[in-house]
Amino acid sequence: MRSIQSLRAPQLATLADTRVPLNESCRNMRPTRTAFVFLAVLAVILVAGVLSPLVTFAVLAGWAILTLACSTIMKITTAVLHLRGTSAPPSRSAPPITERMPVVSIMIPLFKEEEIAGRLLERLKALEYPHELLDILLVLEEDDDTTLTALQNTVLPDWIRSIRVPRGIIQTKPRALNYALDFCRGSIIGVYDAEDAPAPDQIRKMVLQFSTSDPKTVFLQRVLDFHNADSNWLARCFTVEYAAWFRVILSGLSKLNLAIPLGGTTLFFRRDALEHLGGWDAHNVTEDADLGIRLARHGYQTELLASTSQEEANARMWPWIKQRSRWLKGYAVTYGVHMRNPAALWRDLGASRFFGIQLIFAGTLSQFLLAPLLWSFWLVPLSLPHPLVGVMPHWGFIAIALTFFASEIAGIFVGMIAVRATGKPRLMKWVPTLHLYYPLGAIASYKRICELARKPFYWDKTAHGIMTPTLPPEPPAHPVSDG
Repeated sequence: MRSIQSLRAPQLATLADTRVPLNESCRNMRPTRTAFVFLAVLAVILVAGVLSPLVTFAVLAGWAILTLACSTIMKITTAVLHLRGTSAPPSRSAPPITERMPVVSIMIPLFKEEEIAGRLLERLKALEYPHELLDILLVLEEDDDTTLTALQNTVLPDWIRSIRVPRGIIQTKPRALNYALDFCRGSIIGVYDAEDAPAPDQIRKMVLQFSTSDPKTVFLQRVLDFHNADSNWLARCFTVEYAAWFRVILSGLSKLNLAIPLGGTTLFFRRDALEHLGGWDAHNVTEDADLGIRLARHGYQTELLASTSQEEANARMWPWIKQRSRWLKGYAVTYGVHMRNPAALWRDLGASRFFGIQLIFAGTLSQFLLAPLLWSFWLVPLSLPHPLVGVMPHWGFIAIALTFFASEIAGIFVGMIAVRATGKPRLMKWVPTLHLYYPLGAIASYKRICELARKPFYWDKTAHGIMTPTLPPEPPAHPVSDG
């Protein structure tokens, strides 16, 4: 392996940058052009605001309310599907260990991870899968002295090895995964983050689910939970948000056969399909969401894996904003890439999936960006002046109030049933406080706009290993086993 790296490192590094076809990648995106488009759109909005402020405000607020209403309908629909699906879940037990089980390669990208390198190895050793069939790759950047120092005195078992990724024009997680993919031995490829704590039987469950799934099902996404949910208010809200996303909304989207924006960790792929897609877009900072859309466009299917991984919730304000800003920036880039040719996207996905993409990506971006316009309607019940008072009919304000009320009820309802599914009922009392949590996303959204124009490929690293994990037993998996 080292001889291959020494001989072909430049070629493999270039391939890691460009595995995804250009028409499906964001690597030809130019910051100067992006900045120009952004400034042009901003100028149009400002000119319209000067010439006709009420109309401009009404149009933007109307779009924000429309996306809020659509998001509320989506939450209610997925909640109903979740409740229907938990009554009689299909039974899947871990498969027996046999000689015919496949080799599974798991890539773990590491970058400045000195705090958790030791704990990571202990978690990997706990996996209940034959070690001779496990191929664990610790993927390191060649200039990451922090992680290299943490591992240099560690004796790795023969089923765990390290891959050093040579420097290139960018330094991102998807680029590192692309480089390491050529060194994997398995027919199934998995991705863990350094802080992940997977259930010991997770690999065996995954192998069974792949063996009993439709051949078009080439990707399995596990459920993510957090070991530090009680650290502070931000960690509690983060845990509730993720429970709602993975256990209710994502499961519902899967049942509706819509395209799913993947999570970035504890993923499993059939190798041949992953290589057919060209791996990950090395320039996209939400490579997981992008890959989910590309999977759907190429006719592949995804399922949720009835297993849970524990991670560390981002429990500090500024790191949370930076992380969310990166996600929103990646959503904007991903949406821009796949909407280059809307007609082709429609042909690839069909009508329902096409509109699903609009709701998930355009709706999410709009909600955070235009949040202050929605907040302005709180002026009305407070008997304070509002731009649309005297312009909009009374029934219009009633409709908006009902939309807000339905949105709040739907959010609380989804959060409650999601928290119950995690086995953490103590968090239920914190679900209503998400009303104060989500406005932080608006701050992240404005940070995202600045970065999108200046450095669209910049990967704002989230520090891990801050909270020492105390891992509870894995909760019952049945809420997502039929996803």
